[in-house]
Amino acid sequence: MSMRSVLSWQGSNLELLEALSLPVWIFDIDHKRVFWANEAALQVWGARSLRELQDRDMASDMSVSVSQRLAQYQQDFEREGASFVESWTLYPNGRPCVLKVKFRGIRVNGRMLMFCEAQNSLSADPASLRSTEALLHTSVLISLYDDDGRALYRNPAAREWLASSGENWRQHFVHDSDWQQLRQGVAACGEARLLARVNTREGMRWHEVAARACRDAVTGQDALLVSEVDITDLKHAEARASFLANHDVLTGLPNRNGIRSELLPHLQQALRNGRQVALMFIDLDRFKNVNDSLGHACGDELLIRMAGRLVGLLGHDEKAARLGGDEFLVMLSAPQVAERAETLGRRILQALAVPMRLEGMDVGVSASIGVSVCEGRALDLEQMMRHADLAMYAAKDAGRNNLMFFTPALEARSQAQLALETDIRRGLDAGEFLAYFQPRVDIGSGKVVGAEALARWRHPQRGLLMPDSFIPLCEDCGMVMELGRQILAQAARQQRQWRESGLDLLVSVNLSACQFVDPGLPSLIEQLLADSGCQPDRLELEITESVLLGHDEQTMSTLQALRALGVRIAVDDFGTGYSNLAYLQRYPLTSLKIDRSFIATLDDKPAIAELITTLCRMLGLNMVAEGVETEDQLAWLVERGCQEYQGFLYSPALSARDFLQRLAQPAAALYQYVD
Repeated sequence: MSMRSVLSWQGSNLELLEALSLPVWIFDIDHKRVFWANEAALQVWGARSLRELQDRDMASDMSVSVSQRLAQYQQDFEREGASFVESWTLYPNGRPCVLKVKFRGIRVNGRMLMFCEAQNSLSADPASLRSTEALLHTSVLISLYDDDGRALYRNPAAREWLASSGENWRQHFVHDSDWQQLRQGVAACGEARLLARVNTREGMRWHEVAARACRDAVTGQDALLVSEVDITDLKHAEARASFLANHDVLTGLPNRNGIRSELLPHLQQALRNGRQVALMFIDLDRFKNVNDSLGHACGDELLIRMAGRLVGLLGHDEKAARLGGDEFLVMLSAPQVAERAETLGRRILQALAVPMRLEGMDVGVSASIGVSVCEGRALDLEQMMRHADLAMYAAKDAGRNNLMFFTPALEARSQAQLALETDIRRGLDAGEFLAYFQPRVDIGSGKVVGAEALARWRHPQRGLLMPDSFIPLCEDCGMVMELGRQILAQAARQQRQWRESGLDLLVSVNLSACQFVDPGLPSLIEQLLADSGCQPDRLELEITESVLLGHDEQTMSTLQALRALGVRIAVDDFGTGYSNLAYLQRYPLTSLKIDRSFIATLDDKPAIAELITTLCRMLGLNMVAEGVETEDQLAWLVERGCQEYQGFLYSPALSARDFLQRLAQPAAALYQYVD
């Protein structure tokens, strides 16, 4: 405020005020500065002159609570012409000074200022002073209401947030039932507390409201002291936490928890209304390829867009959820739900199979769907989900991009598979899996020069079982590593035993793909060689052609580490994969085995076998033909320079004891096929 403004207001008014012995000053609320003060007020404020006091910027150390309180004063002066007396603590030059001050509005040059008259100094005890300050500065909303619900007092925080003082307290609540509950609690116990939605100047908010019966200190009448704490942010956080606990973060669809809390009641209501219900398990086929080739960000984008397509196909009584990974669930109800599931499932298969653009590429994935229909009026969600899952895997087994309904036969097969898995674990622990050996015969001499170790299961009740009955399940449930280790160990020990008995035989052992990619494979082979006493150069490890795909550094490193141990490396079932033939010469391979499927079709499709034999001669690889069953097949191999063969023409796989007996019998010799 300029001195000119002060002078325009001076005159007889100032002369009268100057004569007062009580401290009097005028405060400019808008600018947070003293507009004018008499001599007694200058002493209170510790100012040497009026100009010095006017130059002080009171806003620099003014708290938010005090600023809000002054703004409320100004509103009261403008609206009601109010005046009131309060105890205030001033801080002239940083020292507290407690005064009882009378405040009223005064208009100067068209603006509303605050006239302050200090009636006397107070010397209250520290606890009283601090409680007064706490009431002023607290963010807790504190109000005093009379028995009719009219506000008798509101602290600054309550005045800032709550509606006008003329509003009845009952109108403060969004739901009248909350007001009723609070009043009933106070009437019964003298106090009550609840969480309620209330109306404020900022709109609807959540408050924790506590009310206690008391008396008005001015009138002595019954009153209600109410404190309120805003917990809206906490409520929002709780709602967010609840959402995250029940919904998938990526797609926003309900997750497994949400299925039970949100979707299960939907199905139960449908059953009560006389409709049938069904679940659909949807799994994206080969989704892992997208993650591996384009990265997880693209994989996430694909899932989001797939979820959008899925939801867009659903009707009013159909709900979707994401179970995790690339699995989705659809719940549906209809009078004839099986027909509806069939129609919807075919539409889903068609919609999800449409390629989408990712990273500049058109990426398409199909889906496999399993459907479970609730039988009867009792809803067993866990059972339905399990049945739908079984049907989905049946759809995958049927070739993917397919829809299958659950049948009891699927559960019987699943239970049998689970029993078999348990049996396999027991059999591995009991040492029931044995290495059988199929002779490898030198074509030129007809002598047995080696043996391929093949797994067999001597089951205590079912007898001798072939690999087809247990190898796939071992691979699915992660037991193939232990099975492979046991067969490797048996084969290595058998090679040493044959050597000690005078037989110099090469023993070959198949490695599964997961065995080969295990970083610990070289160390395992080294330990097995040391434990068994097997000659490294008489142990050959057979890997399938598929593990060579990609020609990555890990593949080359593993092959080199194995060759450094002295063991031989063969490519098994060659010709059935997609290896780049130019890469074969770069791998440290010693043998190549021609797959039995090409030997079986020599009569009408010999071209691939011709190509493989030529390739082996060019690369200098030892050539071994598998599945030789006829003398004509053997004769064809002789003409192409194949070094070894194995198959039923000489012998199937045998136990170690039967293998020795078979060695005593002659084999077909080269001279039989030479003109």
